[in-house]
Amino acid sequence: MLIAPAAWADTIQIWVRSGMGDSFKETVKAFNAGHKDKVELTEVPQPDLVQKYATAIAGGQAPDALSMDLIYTPSFAASGQLEDLTDWAHSLPYFKSLSPSHVRLGTYKDHIYGLPLSVETSIFAWNKDLYKKAGLDPDKAPTTWDEITANAEKIRALGKDTYGFYFSGGGCGGCMIFTFAPLVWGAGADILSEDGKKATLDTPQMRKAVEYYRNMVKKDLVPAGAESDNGPNFLSIQSGKIGQQSLGAFAIGTLITQNPELNFGVTLIPSVDGKPSSFAGGDNFVVTKGTKKIDTVKGFLEYVYSLEGQKIMAKYGSLPTRGDLANEVLAGLDPRMKVGVDAIAVARTPYTLQFNDLINSANGPWAAFTHAAIFGDEDAAFSDAEAQMQQIIDDAQ
Repeated sequence: MLIAPAAWADTIQIWVRSGMGDSFKETVKAFNAGHKDKVELTEVPQPDLVQKYATAIAGGQAPDALSMDLIYTPSFAASGQLEDLTDWAHSLPYFKSLSPSHVRLGTYKDHIYGLPLSVETSIFAWNKDLYKKAGLDPDKAPTTWDEITANAEKIRALGKDTYGFYFSGGGCGGCMIFTFAPLVWGAGADILSEDGKKATLDTPQMRKAVEYYRNMVKKDLVPAGAESDNGPNFLSIQSGKIGQQSLGAFAIGTLITQNPELNFGVTLIPSVDGKPSSFAGGDNFVVTKGTKKIDTVKGFLEYVYSLEGQKIMAKYGSLPTRGDLANEVLAGLDPRMKVGVDAIAVARTPYTLQFNDLINSANGPWAAFTHAAIFGDEDAAFSDAEAQMQQIIDDAQ
């Protein structure tokens, strides 16, 4: 009997968007080193990935699987281009410990088409040295936005180019969904209805959320450059001149490695009503409909979800996707990383098939709304943006 094990091994094609860092690449490298099956990983420039994947599907040249920004999962699922993973997902003993917002965005009409691969959340950071100089307790995290504002005033009183707060407010929809949306949710407001079919910007709760940012701008607690910053200065806290800032949890690792002199603390983003919130970003893992290698793809994802795989992902900056392994995975890493994990339980992501047009686009209504409401004509901003957002939703029905 001829036995040729190597001939039985599969090679699966997986695409990943650029800018994700080394976490997934290193996990693939470890999988390939320890398994007969192999993963051939292709990195695609982030701006091109969605269109390239759609074109590849149409031409029958799509990869077996893809690491996709979770916000796009519903639209690809709705178009019938992804494998239904429902039964297999529910069979995983740790299914209920997977990032809930990622699973929700991976679900379309009660069927699961995407599962969490890399998890990102938003957190609140403060400069402990500036807190101390301003007479604040450097080890006391703020718990309300009134407290954040008061602390910002004391930090700004240090004078010169030291400011109490920062955000990238120059029409950066992606920045503001990460940093400002958690305050919106914490104020009892929302951007869209639960089913994504109704825009909900023009509400008293939304106005209350906006007023906190607007008030800090009026009081000169935020550098003037924030108004035109569309993302390049997102990590302005690195300068040592910014007292407080909402950030993506990825920034914890960035600050630790690139700014070891920065003495900073992190906490969950406070809310208006005492219930902290966060934005859930990152990638879902999806499988192209019709792939003949689905069992191998599933085996690879199970490796990613294993303790070994989760440790590799975390070592290179990704938060654990499995809550039941989080403490074990993060053991030995900077304890501030745990805040990013804690945020997973309260993190949210708007569910819509038009996420890019509504929220991510620099020319979209969310970017225009946050800029105008905070820096410009407050009253007109709410009704104008809601109408624009609703039009986009209605046109897509």
